[in-house]
Amino acid sequence: MSADLERALEAALFAAEEPMSAEELAGFLRDAPIEDVREGLRALAGHYEARGVRLVERGGRWHFETAPDLAHFLRREREQVRKLSRAATEVLAIVAYHEPVSRAEIESIRGVQTSSGTLDVLMEEGWVRIAGRRESPGRPTIYATTPAFLDHFSLASRRDLPGIAELRAAGLLDPVEDAYDDLMGMGECAEDGAEHGADQGDQADT
Repeated sequence: MSADLERALEAALFAAEEPMSAEELAGFLRDAPIEDVREGLRALAGHYEARGVRLVERGGRWHFETAPDLAHFLRREREQVRKLSRAATEVLAIVAYHEPVSRAEIESIRGVQTSSGTLDVLMEEGWVRIAGRRESPGRPTIYATTPAFLDHFSLASRRDLPGIAELRAAGLLDPVEDAYDDLMGMGECAEDGAEHGADQGDQADT
């Protein structure tokens, strides 16, 4: 891999309006060899590891972001982010651990009815998307998480979800409570667990 390719990758990512995959970068750089592009991205990430700006991969797409330990220097007053209800956080956890998943499947796991408004809130936040339709009677809509979800919770991929390997190994189908607690600890937009009783109709059965 040439130093020129590494510099070109750096320039392309700085100029990009959105994160880019290795394949997109290869095409952008006039069909550069994909393995060279991947090697260059890894090398760049290493160069920026101790800098104030880092090159990170989220969901197979690369972008620059501020080093987490410097966030307090850059924090400014921001528009108040709407907090998620416990019901919305539970639904988000179910989608993250079981995607793609239908509304009926979400309700089966939670044990209570899930309003369409709850899914709408998650889609408005940009964390959940419609992923198509299940090839089953009625062809229900199925939902999945988005790259924005991975980015917000600082996950490179769903494999980095807390406890997912253990849950799969144990064959558990209802990780709602564990997933809820994990997401509460990771995100900035979840409500405090003390508000559990505020929406009894939307609590999950355990």
